[in-house]
Amino acid sequence: MKKSDPAAGTLARALTILACSVLYLFGAIGTAGADSTASRPAGFPDWPLNLTTHGNKLAAVDSDQAAKEIFATTIGPAVNLSEVAATIGAKALPAKMSKDLLLGEITQSAQRLVAALAAWQLADSVSTSLQQAGESISALPDPASRRIEWLKANGPFPSLAKIQPAVPGPGQDSSPAAEPPLDHTKLALAAGQTAMEASQQAWSEWWRLKSWKERVRALRGQTRLCGTWQWVIHNHQQHHQEQKLSLMFPPAGKDGSGLAGLAETIVLGDTVYLRWEIDGRVQEDSLLFSKESQRLEGSFVNNQGGWGSITGKRTAGCTP
Repeated sequence: MKKSDPAAGTLARALTILACSVLYLFGAIGTAGADSTASRPAGFPDWPLNLTTHGNKLAAVDSDQAAKEIFATTIGPAVNLSEVAATIGAKALPAKMSKDLLLGEITQSAQRLVAALAAWQLADSVSTSLQQAGESISALPDPASRRIEWLKANGPFPSLAKIQPAVPGPGQDSSPAAEPPLDHTKLALAAGQTAMEASQQAWSEWWRLKSWKERVRALRGQTRLCGTWQWVIHNHQQHHQEQKLSLMFPPAGKDGSGLAGLAETIVLGDTVYLRWEIDGRVQEDSLLFSKESQRLEGSFVNNQGGWGSITGKRTAGCTP
């Protein structure tokens, strides 16, 4: 039997601690720029604090329904997404309202956010076990297979498989003595990488949910504009010349490929702002709905000095 080399053991332990510390640091807080109270902008989530505070609940999530519930009651409010959480947690919303509020989309994003935090929590627990136990560790947190499959389905987190305990195949010895020794350094690297993958997904889904109301507002405005309009433009710069044209605004969710040059559309209540960009020319239209959304009236300015009035009349309804 070969004797163990104390120097080699010390080096392996040092590498494990270094890998845990550095990679977990980048995974846990690197993407946040620094999750300290002093440097984090107001309203931004403190991810490490949430992992510490809600770690036990996150460790128990293993289904879409459980993720939805914990987001609506705990995680959503904790990461400054209270309105989204209230909408997802609302009971028996009418089908039309659910569609208008993008309920299916935000529910999926909420599940993916919770999955990211759950995967982050698992990586955190593995890193903590490695740092605290050093070479004496004989086992790692062993999440249920159902939870692992759910995390993968709502990720993916490519490095997650590297921190899972090995599962013996059919006919293989499953006794503790038959298990291969733990490679601490590789586990530490995998845990740090998983934490980084999870943090990236958490930020991505958080931003998506944070901009939810803006997307709802944009779709509502696009729905209100949808249809065919007769446009009359009166340009004071060009001897009060008038131009007539027909514009067809697409249904909500469709691109505006039929409207060459339309770069931006904002609808706030009865106010409509349109920005057009064509061959270096820029025009901005400021309009108001009237006559039960059957007319638009307002003015325009462009970067060539043109200015004047616009009158729009709806000539056909929205075509899906």
